[in-house]
Amino acid sequence: MKPILKITILTILISYASFAQQGNKASFTISGKVIDQETQQVLEYATIVLENTKTKKITGGITNEKGIFNITALKSTYNITVEFIGFKPYIINNKEVNSAIQLGTIELKVDNNSLDEVEIIAEKSTVEIRLDKKIYNVGKDMTIKGGTASDVLDNVPSVNVDAEGAISLRGNENVRILIDGKPSAMVGLNGTDALRNLPADAIEKVEVITSPSARYDAEGTAGILNIVLRKGKVTGFNGSINTTVGSPQLYGINGNLNYRTKKVNLFSNLGYRHRQGPGNSQSFFTNLDNGTITDFRDEDRVFDRKSNNYNGSLGLEYYINKNSSVTGTFFYRNSKDDDIATNNTVFFDENKNITGVENRIENEKETGENKQYSLNYTNNFKGKGEKLSVDLQYSDDYEKEPALITVDGLLSEQNSQTTSSRNKLVQIDYVLPIGENSQFEIGHKSDLQDLSSDFRVRDGNGQPLATDPSNAIDFKQNIYAFYTQFGSKIKKISYLIGLRTEITDIDLNVITTNQKSDKNYTEWFPTINLGYEINDNDNLTLGFARRLRRPRHWFLNPFESRSSATNVFRGNPDLDPTFTSSYDLGYNKKINKLDIGASLYYQYSTDIIQRIAILEERNINGVLTDVTVRQPSNLNDEKRYGLEFTSNFNASKRVRLSASFNYFKFNTDAFTYVYTAQNGTQVTTRLDAVNESSWFARLNSRITLPAKVQWQTRLMYRGPQKNAQSDRKGMFSANLSFSKDLFKDKATLVFNVSDLFNSRKYESTTYLGGRENPSSIVDGAFQWRERQISLNFTYRFNQKKKRARPNGGYDNGGNEGGGF
Repeated sequence: MKPILKITILTILISYASFAQQGNKASFTISGKVIDQETQQVLEYATIVLENTKTKKITGGITNEKGIFNITALKSTYNITVEFIGFKPYIINNKEVNSAIQLGTIELKVDNNSLDEVEIIAEKSTVEIRLDKKIYNVGKDMTIKGGTASDVLDNVPSVNVDAEGAISLRGNENVRILIDGKPSAMVGLNGTDALRNLPADAIEKVEVITSPSARYDAEGTAGILNIVLRKGKVTGFNGSINTTVGSPQLYGINGNLNYRTKKVNLFSNLGYRHRQGPGNSQSFFTNLDNGTITDFRDEDRVFDRKSNNYNGSLGLEYYINKNSSVTGTFFYRNSKDDDIATNNTVFFDENKNITGVENRIENEKETGENKQYSLNYTNNFKGKGEKLSVDLQYSDDYEKEPALITVDGLLSEQNSQTTSSRNKLVQIDYVLPIGENSQFEIGHKSDLQDLSSDFRVRDGNGQPLATDPSNAIDFKQNIYAFYTQFGSKIKKISYLIGLRTEITDIDLNVITTNQKSDKNYTEWFPTINLGYEINDNDNLTLGFARRLRRPRHWFLNPFESRSSATNVFRGNPDLDPTFTSSYDLGYNKKINKLDIGASLYYQYSTDIIQRIAILEERNINGVLTDVTVRQPSNLNDEKRYGLEFTSNFNASKRVRLSASFNYFKFNTDAFTYVYTAQNGTQVTTRLDAVNESSWFARLNSRITLPAKVQWQTRLMYRGPQKNAQSDRKGMFSANLSFSKDLFKDKATLVFNVSDLFNSRKYESTTYLGGRENPSSIVDGAFQWRERQISLNFTYRFNQKKKRARPNGGYDNGGNEGGGF
């Protein structure tokens, strides 16, 4: 019998038998645990089949994420079969069930002969629910083929990536991004840019953690996004080659190679990517004096970005024995960017007569190098859940950004910025199971960063300006964390309770001005996650976590940007961290082919960090000019609450639909912001109270057309939103893709159009000085990247489009915090 037919018949019979037994009280529980005999890893989704020897009726179930099963059966005699794809079945004949039975740990042996012959048609669920997180599986998503990590995140429920690349979770931009459960050089010095360079095809899944347990860093008031990369799991030599071409100019090649034996797993990822990223922005300034228009200014920017990125990783995992392994990994990236920003500015008087024109061009050539060395030791002890994991990590990041600025065709400035950062990480985690359903954890983490940045500004002749705005900083941030947590399951109730403390030591030294800022504090972060299984198809979750947001070094650095003389950004050395208490209530239900989820959440934050824009009068080339200065500042407290819906509907084998909707509301009190201008005067800005709401929705469909062509469409709309100074318009975008498997499923060809209608633009109106009596009104639009068309081809050798058996060694944090 073909495997797919067998699985289909088994599913129908199990469903029928389970329904028939609901009214029978003479039933007992059969429980146990299923693991891989060779690696001692638990086997999730293993199938347990119970065949009644008298009636020949079949019932059964599957194992959960811990490899544990609990099946209710009527009093009778059964033949019990435990199966998992690629393993030899484990059979117990004529087992009499007249009381609760504990089968203990069942070890399955690999069936090497059948491993490569198995055909799986059923798909793994796109979204998996855990007590403290949701897991989004990337594999079947075609709209991100040939894309980047930013494209992947923008397709994840609850997550948005705006036109500037800023990532938000449930409308909150303070998100902690991890790679394989840890900070990574892949995120680099500028996380937004780095994620645009990480290929989507290197990502296996994304974990959305809105109520993180104590094991995770407290950083990120909105929560954590953990990007889990693909790793080779199949024995022997295997891999894949991925190529992409597109318009605007895009081409790249990426290869994943893996060689695995019983003692060694050698894995690598090599890639090159060239991309042109045209973008644009417009800003129209209406300047006022006590309600009377004084003048106008129109700034039109065009971005011409070219990037060449080389990245590679090489890892070796050695299995000391069946329970322990050592893994060493080296990651390297080299990037070369050539970015030209052309800023055309037109000045008008109060009657819109042109009084001046300026053409300012900034040509920045950036080179960067990122290196990361990682070493992990994992010991699973006797393979019954007890686990010790030790991680050592060192990364060295370097960026050099020389820039030439011309004004009206004449060389005006020769600038350069050199930034280097060295990061060291030590992490120790220990897990101790207590009985079948309880678990104790304890751990420590030291995360040490030493960063220096030197920004030099020179005139066209290479000499310092009269008022030298050059800037150099030394930034040190050391974080020492300790945590413990305990989780258990009592009948239908699961809980995970933890406590984390983090000792933070931040030192900022502005060398050019001898300005120093020291922030030292120790904080406690309790976490509570509760789950209740109403039945097999309904469950409730409740989570609480205290979080914080530490300002990054570029938010603290008081240096001003130079691409525009009249619209600048500068950091604020006096920023304090934001602390947030988050509450999350979730409900998930399965109705036949429909999976739905709903969440109510509430967040209370103190000293929120927000960018404030003020108008400052400066002397530019002998002319008094209004200059917009944007600077982050600590505002009042903020209350944020919302409602989120997600759904997945498998209408048929050919039609699959998913949708998500998020509505959130936030309010802050009125705030008076005092800013010290360059000339020493103080500028006061009144920020009105905010009591606003917004929403965003996403619809995704995947349809199988004739000839097995996969058609996928994604629609996204983000509603309008207001804050203390700005009104942002709504934004709509659409992605479209077609996919076809070739060469007996060894290859896949994908045609993809990102932002089909070229509508992904950030449009807003900003009121400088307050809404009631603004000193300037700015109408702006920004488009980071224009519509992208790409063609992607993937060829797999010694691989099949199926789920392989679990990796026998360390999974680099991909399963963190999901034990209950």
